[in-house]
Amino acid sequence: MTLLEDAPVSAQIEADDPAAEFRSELGAWLRANLTPEVLAAGSQGFEATDQFDTLRDWNRKLADAGWAAPAWPMEWGGREATIYEQLAWHEEMARFHAPGPVNVIGVANIAPAIMAFGTEEMKQSFLKPMLRGDEIWSQGMSEPNAGSDLASLQTRAVLDGDDFIINGQKIWNSLGTYADRCQLYVRTDPDAPKHKGISCLLIDLNTPGIEIRGLKTMTGEIPFAEIFFTDVRVPASRLLGELNKGWHVAMTTLSYERAGVARMHLGLTDTLNELLTDAEGRSELEDPVIRQRIMEIYSNIAVMRYTTDREFAALGAGKEPSASLGATCKLLWSQTSQALAELAVDVMGYGALQGSWGHRLLGAQSNTIAGGTTNINKNILAEHGLGLPR
Repeated sequence: MTLLEDAPVSAQIEADDPAAEFRSELGAWLRANLTPEVLAAGSQGFEATDQFDTLRDWNRKLADAGWAAPAWPMEWGGREATIYEQLAWHEEMARFHAPGPVNVIGVANIAPAIMAFGTEEMKQSFLKPMLRGDEIWSQGMSEPNAGSDLASLQTRAVLDGDDFIINGQKIWNSLGTYADRCQLYVRTDPDAPKHKGISCLLIDLNTPGIEIRGLKTMTGEIPFAEIFFTDVRVPASRLLGELNKGWHVAMTTLSYERAGVARMHLGLTDTLNELLTDAEGRSELEDPVIRQRIMEIYSNIAVMRYTTDREFAALGAGKEPSASLGATCKLLWSQTSQALAELAVDVMGYGALQGSWGHRLLGAQSNTIAGGTTNINKNILAEHGLGLPR
């Protein structure tokens, strides 16, 4: 039983699909190259070393074929995909359950900032190894007292000759225990207004003075790390963008890959279908309250899908992107993913407290915090979407 049926290939590649040829080519490549081992690794995540190695090998295969980051320029391994082709990439990857690059944040966010603000030496040194997964990147934004309010960060970098000397702490660094490098945001002018005294550095995490501690979540995994900096020397040549103008770099980093919001509703669609399949035949599905909750989740996913489609249509027509799209989809995704995990428990009982459903129930608790808290997203929607006062 599924509520959201996967459309057959023939229905997805329609004559009026502006990405039909792109979609068809990617689908054929995935059929020829996607193995059961890669599918299994993708379903389990990167936390186990053997799975991480499998996913990194798959990443290299994607990159060498030009499918790791189709939005990137061709000179750096991309296909210069249109917004419709980027959406098709996300849809086809989700339909085949194919894992993407292991450098999720690096490819989608850090690399575009390097392309926009980096020197030629930075581009030559960092982009291709990042795309292939040869070097893993993390992002040094959040601090113990500067999470959603990024501009309050206090990690200091003082210029000393040809080096910056860094002292401070970062936390919630995704892939931090795997990372080779970090896009680090530091305060370089403590007397400037908080948005104006920030700079961005590209650092090697093997540099003396850096301590990385893994953070275990209640799922038992270690997807994050906290990083401590004690008199760490980083060459001034690793400054990305202008001194004290790192806020502009950060905003570019956080707003680049617009098609990425499609991952949110596509993932929820798969999870809802999986729940309905696993619960097929159970009497709970006949309960009117349960059925109402299912439809509420279905409606939220549909709103996310239609909001994304409308935004892409506007971008395709050359209109300015909506400032609130990401906040809208993030808010709906975080709340809906939690509602879906809780629904699974009420439908399947104790069986949903273990295995993949138990993992989802625990993991979903962080979704209203990670990537911007619910309260912050509501503020963004109120101020930038509705035009309300601060």
